[in-house]
Amino acid sequence: EEEEEGVDPVQLSIFAHRFMGIAEQMGKTLQRVAVSVNIKERLDFSCALFDCDGGLVANAPHIPVHLGSMQEAVRFQVRNWGSNLKDGDVIVSNHPQLAGGSHLPDITVITPVFRNGKPVFFVASRGHHADIGGITPGSIPPFSKFLNEEGAAIIGFKIVENGVFKEKEISDILTTPAGPDPRIVGTRNLVDNISDLKAQIAANQKGINLMGDLIDQFSIDVVQTYMKRIQTHAEIAVREMLIEFANNPENEKFNESEDKNNFFKTKTIDSMDDGTDIVLTIDINKNNGNTHFDFTGTGPEVYGNCNAPESVTYSATIYCLRCLVGQDIPLNQGCLTPCHFTIPKGSIISPSPEAAVVGGNVLTSQRLTDVILLSFKAAACSQGCVNNLTFGNDNFGYYETIAGGAGAGSGWEGRSGVHTHMTNTRITDPEILEQRYPVILKKFSLRTGSAGNGRFKGGEGVIREIEFRTKLTVGILSERRSLPPKGLCGGGDGGRGKNLLIKKDGRVISLGGKASVDVEAGEAIQIHTPGGGGYGEPN
Repeated sequence: EEEEEGVDPVQLSIFAHRFMGIAEQMGKTLQRVAVSVNIKERLDFSCALFDCDGGLVANAPHIPVHLGSMQEAVRFQVRNWGSNLKDGDVIVSNHPQLAGGSHLPDITVITPVFRNGKPVFFVASRGHHADIGGITPGSIPPFSKFLNEEGAAIIGFKIVENGVFKEKEISDILTTPAGPDPRIVGTRNLVDNISDLKAQIAANQKGINLMGDLIDQFSIDVVQTYMKRIQTHAEIAVREMLIEFANNPENEKFNESEDKNNFFKTKTIDSMDDGTDIVLTIDINKNNGNTHFDFTGTGPEVYGNCNAPESVTYSATIYCLRCLVGQDIPLNQGCLTPCHFTIPKGSIISPSPEAAVVGGNVLTSQRLTDVILLSFKAAACSQGCVNNLTFGNDNFGYYETIAGGAGAGSGWEGRSGVHTHMTNTRITDPEILEQRYPVILKKFSLRTGSAGNGRFKGGEGVIREIEFRTKLTVGILSERRSLPPKGLCGGGDGGRGKNLLIKKDGRVISLGGKASVDVEAGEAIQIHTPGGGGYGEPN
């Protein structure tokens, strides 16, 4: 079919890898030029290429929760600026509900590329900034109730206009408190913010230069043709996977459709620790692969920060579909072409614009991923959390996510001590952590006994203990402390996590799943992360 339409399948593969390679080079540039621990050491960033309409074409293997939602961010800016977007402009944005963001610390930098007066494609990078203000250092407040408590919100701003970097203007945005509440402050580390934003702009420019070389070699028409064909190829691959799954006789026992000859339908429910349900009904047309992802029944917006903007649901879905496809294809917008969504307005996955969302990106996204993979009987639940740990004071904020256990599947055991699904960051090296911050890493080990049992066992969680050498404010934002990660097909549940504060006199205090506490020098926090669920009944 591809040859009949004048597209060489060999060239299609070459272009797919060229596009992904360009995104990877953008990431390497960002890592080299950035100064913050969060981006340079933990690699909490993503880079990608987009077509002239803002559709995702190719990405580097960075952070899954960024990549699906970045498409929404780019498309919003295309609509928002329209003809006011000029050559030499660079846009910065981070608003989750209104501008396709994930949560406020994730700042997206978008650069349009013009040929003959029209934007022909876009490059974008999204980086997690360790502090952008709000009510707690690290800008991941465990108890935020409103968006302005989480830091500066930017719908769309030209950080570069006509080639001129607007440092004063972006500095004013980041340092101005986002609300009248005296607890809310501007960024605690403007120097790192500005440096990392410049690094993101440089990474985008690297992508533009490499894409320019590609266009010079093949012409803009050929490059744009292969952009579209790569998206079409992804669509075909996902359709084939969906049709194969829906028609698999082994899955028929899970089919709840009234028309089993033509449709496959299944319903899956999992819950957040506060009892809020995530409900998903998947309805697949067995003939053409068209699939309805219906989240009707999902719980309402919460008075907390586990609300997730709609873009996060798209990120979780596109990630899961890409994992289920047995081909080497770029993750791009074509993966979602066979899918349509029902996401109830006012729910925890489609909250109001003023709702707090910092936990939705890192916690609810993991629950969405687990629910989707459970629906396809693909894997037991992984740790379902990224164990967000922050600490700092008026002068700095530090943030890290902590590994746990991965869920098992048919024929394989879950990995132990890894970042799972929607996060793909590294942990900060002990030497860097202790050199740059007033802490001592006392323990970092696997958590024996936390894996879910089964024919194939889940992965083990970890134990991470950090002692503080000065007075600081510490925050922990986590899930799977009340409800364990589910096993699949008779497999056992993974172990629940717990968060402990160790006082100087030896007392141990349970902090629960979400806490903010002022610590003294000599006190420590010990995080026990969840294990992964097992698969199949044990032999």
